[in-house]
Amino acid sequence: MTDYESIDFSPILSPAATDGEVVTHSPVRDITLPSGRVLALITLDNGRDHNRPNTLGPATLAELGETLAGLTARAAAGEIQAVGITGKQYILAAGADLSDISRLGSKDDARLVAQFGHKVIGALGDLGVPSFAFVNGLALGGGLEIALNSTYRTVDASAAAIALPEVFLGIIPGWGGAYLLPNLIGIENALEVVISNPLKQNRMLKPQQAFDLGIMDAIFPAANYLENSLQWADGVLAGSVKVTRKNEPGKMERLTKWPIAIKMARGMLESKIGTVPRSPYVALDLLDKAKSGTKAEGFAREDEALAELITGDQFAASMYAFDLVQKRAKRPVGAPDKQLAKKVTKVGIIGAGLMASQFALLFVRRLQVPVLITDLDQARVDKGVAYIHEEIGKLEAKGRLDADAANRLRALVRGTTDKTEFADCDFVIEAVFEELGVKQQVFGEIEKIIAEDAILATNTSSLSVEEIGATLAHPERLVGFHFFNPVAVMPLIEIVKTPHTADAALSTAFVVAKGLGKNAVLTADAPGFVVNRLLAKVMGEAARAVYEGTPLMTVEKAFAPLGLPMTPFQLIDLVGWKVAAHVQDTMVAAFPDRFYANENFHALAQLEAVVEKDKGGRVSGWTKQAEKVLKGAIGSSPASPDEILRRVQDGLAQEIRIMLDDEVVPEVEDIDLCLILGAGWPFIDGGASPYLDREGASERVFGDTFHHPPIRGIAHR
Repeated sequence: MTDYESIDFSPILSPAATDGEVVTHSPVRDITLPSGRVLALITLDNGRDHNRPNTLGPATLAELGETLAGLTARAAAGEIQAVGITGKQYILAAGADLSDISRLGSKDDARLVAQFGHKVIGALGDLGVPSFAFVNGLALGGGLEIALNSTYRTVDASAAAIALPEVFLGIIPGWGGAYLLPNLIGIENALEVVISNPLKQNRMLKPQQAFDLGIMDAIFPAANYLENSLQWADGVLAGSVKVTRKNEPGKMERLTKWPIAIKMARGMLESKIGTVPRSPYVALDLLDKAKSGTKAEGFAREDEALAELITGDQFAASMYAFDLVQKRAKRPVGAPDKQLAKKVTKVGIIGAGLMASQFALLFVRRLQVPVLITDLDQARVDKGVAYIHEEIGKLEAKGRLDADAANRLRALVRGTTDKTEFADCDFVIEAVFEELGVKQQVFGEIEKIIAEDAILATNTSSLSVEEIGATLAHPERLVGFHFFNPVAVMPLIEIVKTPHTADAALSTAFVVAKGLGKNAVLTADAPGFVVNRLLAKVMGEAARAVYEGTPLMTVEKAFAPLGLPMTPFQLIDLVGWKVAAHVQDTMVAAFPDRFYANENFHALAQLEAVVEKDKGGRVSGWTKQAEKVLKGAIGSSPASPDEILRRVQDGLAQEIRIMLDDEVVPEVEDIDLCLILGAGWPFIDGGASPYLDREGASERVFGDTFHHPPIRGIAHR
């Protein structure tokens, strides 16, 4: 058992360690409850507006610790009967100040951060009087752990998000969350909150979900949230309000359900993400051990786990990735002044197929302007409009739109075969066949109809945007606007600039992307742009190994250390074999010495199914039809898994170096950002470049590293 009182925390509380921290203060005011009892209410507040959430750095924790020590003394003297803790408007706390954590110099310091959090926040459960967390807004990580360490919890029904996202960042909930949560809401619910949700693109809980799970004891509307919470707290203190926790685990759950749930979760993790990411498995072990033992033992386990993970490479890479997504993505490098952007009051979409319909739904939902779609005949147009209306209906049925909003959106979407109706569109995007002639033709027709300053956008995934615009009278108005599938989910748009693209067109594209809720990255007009070029390298190396004679499953497993969300052939099957064949052909045509394609790609693309899959969606083998196509085309020189992995690592390092030399993007950070947002490249890798530096591929290929110094954890610096 750790004696937190005897630990010297001065190394993490020195001026050097706390320099630059935006301190969240903890002022206290006494509130006399209706019964006459006195509740001392702490309000966490960093003095900034809601754009800068409260965070929990070492100076913040030190001040909160002093506040709680004073309240413990007052409770002992009988001056107060309860303590409450809440936050500034809209926010309780967004967790630990990660910028402080990333500056730590040793594993001992990392352990001190964990221990200091336990000492201070853990005191909320040991004040001598009941403590109440009034979760009035955003509560992430350490913010939620403040609530978990309190005796009781209420939540504002309008709170933005509640979560323990640590596993997403390569660490674990280390201030009580991994021990307290499963003992509050049961193992299955805790597995969802601590592990599953972070791995699902960092999914957060809504207040009602947190209440239903049993994380919160009561939920109140925003209008009178604090008043209702204080009345409820008074009732709890008086005994008139009974707090029941239906999901709190009993003896039988600990003996039987707990180990089974852990075993199933481990199997699920291994099949879904492989064994490269460390934090999910460390979290799993902590949740497993939380079924027995004392709180002090649970906290001590968290201390060691957090110290180990914070000093590792995966956390360093995750912090680099987090910084890219939180900062760089919000201020795109190379974007012209937004004042140059043309105001978009009507959007035109050429095409009415699935991709075009997804565009229309996104544009109308986000921009709330009229959207016009067109296609070759009325039947296709009607089918597209019907799909959009149906999707709006689904959103209404789920309660994400009310009836009035749904009707307004439906009214904004129209279909036509008369292209003259595009005359007043400000922004026109095509979603037609990936053939140069077809795209040139549709833009040629529409350019004669639209205004001279209207913007044209192409969603091409691999064709030259400059060539698409070669027949335009005004090629300066054309910009690449490359979405990723599924359109509603994937957060990236690659905005492609040709040598002719005007700043006004480029600026409009960036402003529209932001309006759509997407992150945009500027790229030059190079084959495959960024994401498809590098994925083509991955898929090409997988195909090369197969045609050399390597068994399919050996190839799939060889790519596991990359940590990608999908294996190569699972990815090819998702994007479609025809699309994959086209992309590979495009890349080989551009760079025949560096990319691989095989004529059998097109033969396979004609089949209904190419690969067999297991229940988890993982590739398990070729279909019989695919085996027939491949018969006689496969060589007899199989590659080893290590050889395949080294090839793909070196190939990626070479391609990224060439892309930087050719100025496809401004900096290597933009390539990593594209891969994280557009290909699901894991945070724990930091995108591709930190991973390639760590694995030695950068040194092998060009005798240097992408980053100086390489992005490594404290343990490897």
